[in-house]
Parts: sequence; C-alpha cells; structure tokens
Amino acid sequence: MNSDVFLSMESEMARWLPYIEARLGRQPRGLRAIAAYNKAGEPAVIRVASVVEKKPFPTLFWLIDPVLNLSLDRLEAKGEIARLQEQVKSSLEMQEAMKNDHARHKELRNSYLTEEQRAFLVSNGMMAALEERGIGGIAESTRIRCLHTWYAAHLVEPNTIGALVDSALFESNNS
Repeated sequence: MNSDVFLSMESEMARWLPYIEARLGRQPRGLRAIAAYNKAGEPAVIRVASVVEKKPFPTLFWLIDPVLNLSLDRLEAKGEIARLQEQVKSSLEMQEAMKNDHARHKELRNSYLTEEQRAFLVSNGMMAALEERGIGGIAESTRIRCLHTWYAAHLVEPNTIGALVDSALFESNNS
C-alpha cells in the first residue's frame, strides 16, 4: 500500500475516532477502517480485525449509524427476523443466495488477513473459526441471527438479507 494512502487512512480514522467511540460507548477493539459512510458523510460501518486480543473475531463489519441501528432495532422488535427466516425457509433460491453471500464475505474477510494473522490462526488451530463462519460470525448459512450484522455487511457489499432489509426499511419509513 502506498504510504500516502496509508497516512490518509490513518488521519481519517483519527478524525472519526471520538465519533466511533461515542457510537459504540467504548473504545473500538481491532478497528481497521471506516467501511461505509451515511448520507451525512459520517461513519456508518466500521471494519475490525479478524484477530482481536489473540482470538479469532469473525464479525468483520459493525453498524454504528445510530439512525439505522434504531430502525433495525424496531424491525427486530416487530418480528422481522422471524418473518424473513420463514421466507428463507420456504425458498431454496434464497438459501442458495445466502450461502453465496457468506462465501463472498469469507473471501473478503480472508483478503484482509495479514500473513502474520493467518500464520497465528493456523499455528494455534483457530483458522476454522473464520473459515466456518460467514457474515456476522454466523455458522449456519441460512440463519438470520441479527439484522444489524447482515445490514452492516450489505452496506459494504450487497447481500440477500440486506436487500430485504432495504425493502422493510422503505416500507416502515413510508407507512
């Protein structure tokens, strides 16, 4: 990576660190980048390391946008996960799409691993924690555990559940 680009990324992170800490309510562990911004130009999604405090950390992206978090909290409270899970259960096409989403996510996460991190995980028998888990650290490829993790990943690289959440958010904002 070009040193000018690296310094630019570092200064951007330093600029936004207080904002990120306020959104999380703590110092971020393993913070690596701002992965997506909201319409106001504020960080919406952060990317964290896949090895944090010498442990595998499969959740790559964290949604920190307060408006989106609240909206997703409300959708979850209304039973949106159960509704979407039923949709998935009845659609082999959707199940296959989710498996593909997880596979692409694993490839992306793998691309961010440094050689040192990869060697550490392999030598300590922990690589499976990343190889067997996809979006949000989910091991079951057709399970929706949390809208927030799916949507954070969707804002970086579109995915099946994120697209459905887009529709649900649009409906809830227009009802």
